[in-house]
Amino acid sequence: MRVSHSNEVQWGERKLNQCIRLSLADMDRNESLLIAASYFWSDTLNAFVFGHGPASPTLVDLLMLTGLHVSTADNSHLFDSKPSAKVETRAIGGWSGYIQKYRRTGPVNIKEQTTFLNMWLDKFVFCGRSAGPTSVYLSEAERLANGGRFPLGRYLLGSAYHLLHQVAKKLLLGQPIGNLGGPWWFINMWLSLHMHKRLEFDLFAQRFPRNIAEDHELDEEESATRPPLNYGEAVIVLPGTGGNEDQVSRFFQTLYEGLTKEWQAWMPYEDSDTRFPLTFHPFDDALNKDHDVMMSIITPRAILVNFFDSGKASNQTYEFYNPSALARQLAFSQLPIALCYANVIKPRETITSLLEWTRIAQLPPNADTDADLSDWIPALFIT
Repeated sequence: MRVSHSNEVQWGERKLNQCIRLSLADMDRNESLLIAASYFWSDTLNAFVFGHGPASPTLVDLLMLTGLHVSTADNSHLFDSKPSAKVETRAIGGWSGYIQKYRRTGPVNIKEQTTFLNMWLDKFVFCGRSAGPTSVYLSEAERLANGGRFPLGRYLLGSAYHLLHQVAKKLLLGQPIGNLGGPWWFINMWLSLHMHKRLEFDLFAQRFPRNIAEDHELDEEESATRPPLNYGEAVIVLPGTGGNEDQVSRFFQTLYEGLTKEWQAWMPYEDSDTRFPLTFHPFDDALNKDHDVMMSIITPRAILVNFFDSGKASNQTYEFYNPSALARQLAFSQLPIALCYANVIKPRETITSLLEWTRIAQLPPNADTDADLSDWIPALFIT
Protein backbone atom coordinates (compact mmCIF):
# COMPACT_ATOMS: atom_id res chain seq x y z
CA MET A 1 0.00 0.00 0.00
CA ARG A 2 2.75 2.45 0.97
CA VAL A 3 4.61 1.96 -2.34
CA SER A 4 1.35 2.22 -4.27
CA HIS A 5 0.31 5.49 -2.60
CA SER A 6 3.77 6.98 -3.11
CA ASN A 7 3.86 6.22 -6.86
CA GLU A 8 0.19 6.61 -7.81
CA VAL A 9 0.74 9.61 -10.08
CA GLN A 10 3.79 8.16 -11.88
CA TRP A 11 2.13 4.77 -12.36
CA GLY A 12 -0.96 6.51 -13.73
CA GLU A 13 1.19 8.24 -16.35
CA ARG A 14 2.77 4.88 -17.28
CA LYS A 15 -0.63 3.12 -17.57
CA LEU A 16 0.09 0.76 -14.64
CA ASN A 17 -2.41 1.98 -12.04
CA GLN A 18 -5.50 0.17 -13.29
CA CYS A 19 -3.74 -3.21 -13.45
CA ILE A 20 -2.05 -2.71 -10.07
CA ARG A 21 -5.46 -1.99 -8.49
CA LEU A 22 -6.77 -5.26 -9.93
CA SER A 23 -4.08 -7.06 -7.94
CA LEU A 24 -5.81 -5.96 -4.74
CA ALA A 25 -8.89 -8.06 -5.52
CA ASP A 26 -9.17 -11.61 -4.24
CA MET A 27 -10.19 -13.11 -7.57
CA ASP A 28 -12.28 -16.28 -7.61
CA ARG A 29 -11.16 -18.73 -10.26
CA ASN A 30 -13.94 -20.06 -12.50
CA GLU A 31 -12.31 -23.46 -12.83
CA SER A 32 -15.24 -25.13 -14.63
CA LEU A 33 -15.42 -22.44 -17.33
CA LEU A 34 -11.64 -22.45 -17.84
CA ILE A 35 -11.57 -26.24 -18.25
CA ALA A 36 -14.52 -26.33 -20.66
CA ALA A 37 -13.24 -23.46 -22.81
CA SER A 38 -9.73 -24.96 -23.10
CA TYR A 39 -11.09 -27.79 -25.27
CA PHE A 40 -12.10 -25.22 -27.92
CA TRP A 41 -8.71 -23.48 -28.28
CA SER A 42 -7.26 -23.40 -31.79
CA ASP A 43 -3.46 -23.12 -32.00
CA THR A 44 -3.82 -22.04 -35.64
CA LEU A 45 -6.12 -19.08 -35.03
CA ASN A 46 -5.07 -18.35 -31.44
CA ALA A 47 -8.78 -18.23 -30.72
CA PHE A 48 -11.53 -20.31 -29.15
CA VAL A 49 -13.67 -21.90 -31.86
CA PHE A 50 -17.04 -21.83 -30.11
CA GLY A 51 -20.35 -22.85 -31.64
CA HIS A 52 -21.28 -19.19 -32.14
CA GLY A 53 -17.96 -18.41 -33.87
CA PRO A 54 -14.28 -17.74 -33.13
CA ALA A 55 -13.56 -15.53 -30.13
CA SER A 56 -10.42 -14.66 -28.21
CA PRO A 57 -8.86 -12.02 -25.95
CA THR A 58 -7.72 -9.09 -28.11
CA LEU A 59 -5.66 -5.98 -27.56
CA VAL A 60 -8.96 -4.13 -27.05
CA ASP A 61 -9.67 -6.40 -24.09
CA LEU A 62 -6.16 -5.77 -22.74
CA LEU A 63 -6.68 -2.02 -23.00
CA MET A 64 -10.15 -2.03 -21.47
CA LEU A 65 -9.61 -4.60 -18.72
CA THR A 66 -6.08 -3.72 -17.56
CA GLY A 67 -5.29 -0.28 -19.02
CA LEU A 68 -1.75 -1.41 -19.92
CA HIS A 69 0.20 -0.02 -22.88
CA VAL A 70 -0.50 -1.90 -26.13
CA SER A 71 1.12 0.40 -28.68
CA THR A 72 4.51 1.68 -27.46
CA ALA A 73 7.05 0.65 -30.11
CA ASP A 74 10.34 1.08 -28.22
CA ASN A 75 12.50 -2.07 -28.68
CA SER A 76 15.48 -1.02 -26.56
CA HIS A 77 14.32 -3.22 -23.65
CA LEU A 78 14.25 -6.44 -25.66
CA PHE A 79 16.78 -9.17 -24.81
CA ASP A 80 18.36 -6.92 -22.20
CA SER A 81 18.54 -8.90 -18.96
CA LYS A 82 21.18 -6.99 -17.01
CA PRO A 83 19.48 -4.93 -14.29
CA SER A 84 21.69 -2.70 -12.18
CA ALA A 85 19.67 -3.48 -9.05
CA LYS A 86 20.51 -6.63 -7.11
CA VAL A 87 17.61 -8.48 -5.51
CA GLU A 88 18.12 -11.69 -3.51
CA THR A 89 15.37 -14.24 -4.27
CA ARG A 90 16.85 -17.55 -3.08
CA ALA A 91 16.00 -19.11 0.29
CA ILE A 92 13.99 -16.06 1.23
CA GLY A 93 10.82 -17.76 2.51
CA GLY A 94 8.41 -17.20 -0.37
CA TRP A 95 6.72 -13.92 -1.23
CA SER A 96 6.02 -13.08 2.41
CA GLY A 97 9.74 -13.37 3.14
CA TYR A 98 10.49 -11.26 0.04
CA ILE A 99 8.18 -8.50 1.32
CA GLN A 100 9.68 -8.58 4.81
CA LYS A 101 13.25 -8.41 3.47
CA TYR A 102 12.69 -5.41 1.20
CA ARG A 103 10.04 -3.48 3.15
CA ARG A 104 11.28 -0.04 4.20
CA THR A 105 9.94 3.06 5.94
CA GLY A 106 10.07 6.66 4.83
CA PRO A 107 10.19 7.87 1.21
CA VAL A 108 10.06 5.17 -1.48
CA ASN A 109 13.23 5.09 -3.59
CA ILE A 110 13.84 3.52 -7.01
CA LYS A 111 15.21 0.27 -5.57
CA GLU A 112 12.15 -0.31 -3.39
CA GLN A 113 9.85 0.53 -6.27
CA THR A 114 11.82 -1.92 -8.46
CA THR A 115 11.49 -4.75 -5.94
CA PHE A 116 7.74 -4.09 -5.69
CA LEU A 117 7.26 -4.10 -9.47
CA ASN A 118 9.38 -7.26 -9.78
CA MET A 119 7.00 -8.99 -7.36
CA TRP A 120 3.94 -7.55 -9.13
CA LEU A 121 5.07 -8.70 -12.59
CA ASP A 122 6.08 -12.16 -11.36
CA LYS A 123 3.29 -12.98 -8.92
CA PHE A 124 0.26 -11.02 -10.16
CA VAL A 125 0.73 -10.34 -13.88
CA PHE A 126 2.60 -13.23 -15.52
CA CYS A 127 2.11 -15.68 -12.60
CA GLY A 128 5.56 -17.28 -12.72
CA ARG A 129 5.68 -21.05 -12.71
CA SER A 130 7.92 -21.20 -9.64
CA ALA A 131 5.14 -19.61 -7.50
CA GLY A 132 7.90 -17.89 -5.53
CA PRO A 133 10.35 -14.96 -5.81
CA THR A 134 12.59 -14.86 -8.89
CA SER A 135 14.56 -12.14 -10.68
CA VAL A 136 13.14 -13.01 -14.12
CA TYR A 137 11.29 -9.69 -14.41
CA LEU A 138 13.81 -7.56 -12.53
CA SER A 139 15.22 -5.81 -15.61
CA GLU A 140 11.76 -4.77 -16.81
CA ALA A 141 10.73 -3.79 -13.27
CA GLU A 142 13.73 -1.49 -13.04
CA ARG A 143 12.92 -0.02 -16.44
CA LEU A 144 9.34 0.71 -15.36
CA ALA A 145 10.52 2.20 -12.06
CA ASN A 146 12.78 4.57 -13.97
CA GLY A 147 9.95 5.76 -16.23
CA GLY A 148 10.45 3.38 -19.15
CA ARG A 149 7.53 2.60 -21.45
CA PHE A 150 6.98 -0.55 -23.47
CA PRO A 151 3.87 -2.47 -24.64
CA LEU A 152 3.37 -4.55 -21.50
CA GLY A 153 -0.20 -5.27 -22.60
CA ARG A 154 1.03 -7.03 -25.75
CA TYR A 155 3.34 -9.26 -23.76
CA LEU A 156 0.52 -10.14 -21.38
CA LEU A 157 -1.68 -11.13 -24.33
CA GLY A 158 1.15 -13.20 -25.83
CA SER A 159 1.63 -14.99 -22.49
CA ALA A 160 -2.10 -15.73 -22.31
CA TYR A 161 -2.02 -17.22 -25.83
CA HIS A 162 1.06 -19.27 -24.95
CA LEU A 163 -0.53 -20.62 -21.78
CA LEU A 164 -3.58 -21.75 -23.76
CA HIS A 165 -1.27 -23.36 -26.34
CA GLN A 166 0.42 -25.39 -23.60
CA VAL A 167 -2.93 -26.40 -22.09
CA ALA A 168 -4.31 -27.44 -25.49
CA LYS A 169 -1.16 -29.46 -26.20
CA LYS A 170 -1.46 -31.37 -22.93
CA LEU A 171 -5.17 -32.01 -23.49
CA LEU A 172 -4.39 -33.41 -26.94
CA LEU A 173 -1.82 -35.80 -25.45
CA GLY A 174 -4.09 -36.74 -22.56
CA GLN A 175 -1.60 -35.42 -20.01
CA PRO A 176 -2.43 -33.70 -16.69
CA ILE A 177 -2.25 -29.90 -16.86
CA GLY A 178 -0.36 -29.22 -13.62
CA ASN A 179 1.15 -25.82 -12.83
CA LEU A 180 2.19 -24.25 -16.14
CA GLY A 181 2.41 -20.69 -14.86
CA GLY A 182 0.97 -17.91 -16.97
CA PRO A 183 -1.79 -15.27 -16.65
CA TRP A 184 -4.79 -17.55 -16.08
CA TRP A 185 -6.46 -14.62 -14.28
CA PHE A 186 -6.69 -12.59 -17.49
CA ILE A 187 -8.14 -15.54 -19.44
CA ASN A 188 -10.62 -16.01 -16.57
CA MET A 189 -11.58 -12.32 -16.74
CA TRP A 190 -12.08 -12.41 -20.49
CA LEU A 191 -14.19 -15.58 -20.40
CA SER A 192 -16.38 -14.09 -17.65
CA LEU A 193 -16.82 -10.95 -19.75
CA HIS A 194 -17.58 -12.90 -22.94
CA MET A 195 -20.09 -15.07 -21.04
CA HIS A 196 -21.51 -12.49 -18.63
CA LYS A 197 -24.97 -12.48 -20.22
CA ARG A 198 -25.15 -16.28 -20.16
CA LEU A 199 -23.93 -16.28 -16.55
CA GLU A 200 -26.47 -13.54 -15.71
CA PHE A 201 -23.88 -11.17 -14.26
CA ASP A 202 -24.71 -7.46 -14.11
CA LEU A 203 -21.30 -5.90 -14.67
CA PHE A 204 -22.40 -2.53 -13.33
CA ALA A 205 -23.80 -3.93 -10.07
CA GLN A 206 -20.49 -5.38 -8.86
CA ARG A 207 -18.53 -3.98 -5.93
CA PHE A 208 -14.76 -3.57 -5.64
CA PRO A 209 -12.63 -3.37 -2.43
CA ARG A 210 -11.86 0.17 -1.32
CA ASN A 211 -8.31 1.29 -0.71
CA ILE A 212 -8.43 1.71 3.09
CA ALA A 213 -5.50 2.53 5.35
CA GLU A 214 -4.55 -0.24 7.78
CA ASP A 215 -5.14 1.97 10.84
CA HIS A 216 -8.50 3.31 9.63
CA GLU A 217 -11.67 1.99 11.30
CA LEU A 218 -14.83 2.09 9.18
CA ASP A 219 -17.84 3.97 10.50
CA GLU A 220 -21.21 2.23 10.52
CA GLU A 221 -22.27 4.09 7.39
CA GLU A 222 -18.98 3.52 5.59
CA SER A 223 -18.66 0.68 3.11
CA ALA A 224 -15.56 -1.46 2.58
CA THR A 225 -16.41 -1.61 -1.13
CA ARG A 226 -17.12 0.82 -3.95
CA PRO A 227 -18.57 0.68 -7.47
CA PRO A 228 -16.08 -0.38 -10.18
CA LEU A 229 -14.16 2.33 -11.99
CA ASN A 230 -13.63 0.30 -15.16
CA TYR A 231 -14.42 -3.03 -16.79
CA GLY A 232 -11.44 -4.76 -15.23
CA GLU A 233 -12.75 -4.08 -11.74
CA ALA A 234 -16.32 -5.01 -12.73
CA VAL A 235 -15.21 -8.42 -14.03
CA ILE A 236 -12.48 -9.45 -11.59
CA VAL A 237 -14.87 -9.56 -8.60
CA LEU A 238 -17.36 -11.91 -10.30
CA PRO A 239 -17.92 -15.19 -8.41
CA GLY A 240 -16.05 -18.29 -9.54
CA THR A 241 -16.74 -22.02 -9.48
CA GLY A 242 -14.78 -25.14 -8.65
CA GLY A 243 -13.81 -27.79 -11.16
CA ASN A 244 -17.12 -29.65 -10.78
CA GLU A 245 -17.62 -32.25 -13.56
CA ASP A 246 -21.30 -31.41 -13.92
CA GLN A 247 -20.52 -27.68 -14.28
CA VAL A 248 -17.74 -28.41 -16.77
CA SER A 249 -20.17 -30.51 -18.80
CA ARG A 250 -22.82 -27.75 -18.84
CA PHE A 251 -20.29 -25.09 -19.87
CA PHE A 252 -18.90 -27.39 -22.58
CA GLN A 253 -22.37 -28.00 -24.00
CA THR A 254 -23.14 -24.27 -24.02
CA LEU A 255 -19.89 -23.42 -25.83
CA TYR A 256 -20.26 -26.34 -28.26
CA GLU A 257 -23.81 -25.40 -29.25
CA GLY A 258 -22.96 -21.70 -29.20
CA LEU A 259 -24.36 -18.73 -27.34
CA THR A 260 -27.75 -17.56 -28.59
CA LYS A 261 -28.04 -14.00 -29.91
CA GLU A 262 -29.40 -12.63 -26.63
CA TRP A 263 -26.44 -14.14 -24.77
CA GLN A 264 -23.69 -13.03 -27.15
CA ALA A 265 -21.43 -10.16 -26.06
CA TRP A 266 -18.99 -9.72 -28.93
CA MET A 267 -18.17 -6.17 -27.90
CA PRO A 268 -19.38 -5.42 -24.37
CA TYR A 269 -17.78 -1.97 -24.23
CA GLU A 270 -19.81 -0.11 -26.86
CA ASP A 271 -22.87 1.01 -24.87
CA SER A 272 -21.34 2.15 -21.63
CA ASP A 273 -20.01 5.67 -22.10
CA THR A 274 -22.21 6.87 -19.25
CA ARG A 275 -21.04 4.10 -16.87
CA PHE A 276 -17.25 4.10 -17.27
CA PRO A 277 -15.10 6.94 -18.64
CA LEU A 278 -13.07 4.71 -21.00
CA THR A 279 -14.97 2.85 -23.72
CA PHE A 280 -13.83 1.46 -27.05
CA HIS A 281 -15.31 1.96 -30.49
CA PRO A 282 -13.23 2.13 -33.68
CA PHE A 283 -15.25 5.05 -35.05
CA ASP A 284 -15.04 7.08 -31.88
CA ASP A 285 -13.33 10.40 -32.59
CA ALA A 286 -11.40 10.45 -29.32
CA LEU A 287 -9.85 7.02 -29.89
CA ASN A 288 -9.12 7.63 -33.56
CA LYS A 289 -6.91 10.51 -32.51
CA ASP A 290 -4.59 7.92 -30.96
CA HIS A 291 -3.50 6.39 -34.25
CA ASP A 292 -0.85 4.16 -32.64
CA VAL A 293 -3.37 2.46 -30.35
CA MET A 294 -5.87 1.90 -33.13
CA MET A 295 -3.28 0.47 -35.52
CA SER A 296 -1.90 -1.82 -32.80
CA ILE A 297 -5.39 -3.21 -32.30
CA ILE A 298 -6.21 -3.97 -35.95
CA THR A 299 -2.76 -4.95 -37.27
CA PRO A 300 -1.77 -8.64 -37.36
CA ARG A 301 1.53 -9.14 -35.58
CA ALA A 302 3.84 -11.53 -33.78
CA ILE A 303 4.08 -10.99 -30.01
CA LEU A 304 7.14 -11.95 -27.98
CA VAL A 305 6.78 -14.57 -25.25
CA ASN A 306 9.25 -15.35 -22.43
CA PHE A 307 11.78 -12.76 -23.60
CA PHE A 308 12.07 -11.45 -20.00
CA ASP A 309 14.11 -14.51 -19.01
CA SER A 310 17.51 -15.03 -20.67
CA GLY A 311 18.11 -18.45 -19.14
CA LYS A 312 18.80 -21.51 -21.28
CA ALA A 313 15.40 -23.03 -20.50
CA SER A 314 13.42 -19.81 -21.02
CA ASN A 315 12.08 -20.83 -24.46
CA GLN A 316 11.95 -17.32 -25.89
CA THR A 317 9.40 -17.47 -28.69
CA TYR A 318 6.37 -15.66 -30.13
CA GLU A 319 2.64 -15.97 -30.69
CA PHE A 320 0.55 -14.60 -33.56
CA TYR A 321 -2.17 -11.99 -33.09
CA ASN A 322 -4.83 -12.53 -35.78
CA PRO A 323 -7.41 -9.69 -35.65
CA SER A 324 -9.05 -10.90 -38.89
CA ALA A 325 -10.42 -13.90 -36.97
CA LEU A 326 -11.92 -11.58 -34.35
CA ALA A 327 -13.43 -8.79 -36.42
CA ARG A 328 -16.78 -8.90 -34.62
CA GLN A 329 -15.02 -8.21 -31.34
CA LEU A 330 -13.42 -5.10 -32.89
CA ALA A 331 -16.83 -3.73 -34.07
CA PHE A 332 -16.31 -4.76 -37.69
CA SER A 333 -18.31 -7.20 -39.80
CA GLN A 334 -16.76 -10.66 -39.97
CA LEU A 335 -15.12 -11.41 -43.32
CA PRO A 336 -13.23 -14.62 -44.21
CA ILE A 337 -10.25 -15.13 -41.90
CA ALA A 338 -6.85 -14.19 -43.36
CA LEU A 339 -3.72 -15.50 -41.64
CA CYS A 340 -0.88 -13.35 -42.94
CA TYR A 341 1.85 -15.53 -41.39
CA ALA A 342 0.61 -18.79 -42.94
CA ASN A 343 3.29 -20.38 -45.17
CA VAL A 344 5.65 -17.51 -44.26
CA ILE A 345 7.13 -18.57 -40.91
CA LYS A 346 6.58 -21.41 -38.48
CA PRO A 347 4.72 -20.55 -35.27
CA ARG A 348 6.45 -20.61 -31.89
CA GLU A 349 10.02 -21.02 -33.13
CA THR A 350 12.76 -20.28 -30.57
CA ILE A 351 14.46 -16.91 -31.00
CA THR A 352 17.72 -15.88 -29.37
CA SER A 353 18.50 -12.33 -30.45
CA LEU A 354 17.03 -8.93 -31.27
CA LEU A 355 18.14 -9.41 -34.90
CA GLU A 356 16.00 -12.56 -35.25
CA TRP A 357 13.03 -10.84 -33.65
CA THR A 358 13.35 -7.76 -35.90
CA ARG A 359 13.19 -10.00 -38.96
CA ILE A 360 10.03 -11.71 -37.67
CA ALA A 361 8.39 -8.41 -36.69
CA GLN A 362 8.88 -7.03 -40.23
CA LEU A 363 7.29 -10.01 -42.02
CA PRO A 364 3.58 -9.01 -42.14
CA PRO A 365 2.29 -6.16 -44.35
CA ASN A 366 3.16 -2.79 -42.90
CA ALA A 367 -0.36 -1.61 -42.13
CA ASP A 368 1.04 0.99 -39.75
CA THR A 369 1.84 3.22 -42.72
CA ASP A 370 -0.59 1.93 -45.38
CA ALA A 371 -3.84 2.67 -43.53
CA ASP A 372 -5.30 6.11 -42.92
CA LEU A 373 -8.02 6.20 -40.26
CA SER A 374 -8.81 9.90 -40.48
CA ASP A 375 -11.62 9.52 -43.04
CA TRP A 376 -13.19 6.25 -41.86
CA ILE A 377 -16.98 6.16 -42.00
CA PRO A 378 -19.05 3.29 -40.51
CA ALA A 379 -21.26 1.57 -43.09
CA LEU A 380 -23.48 -1.50 -43.11
CA PHE A 381 -23.13 -4.11 -45.84
CA ILE A 382 -24.65 -7.44 -46.84
CA THR A 383 -22.89 -10.46 -48.36
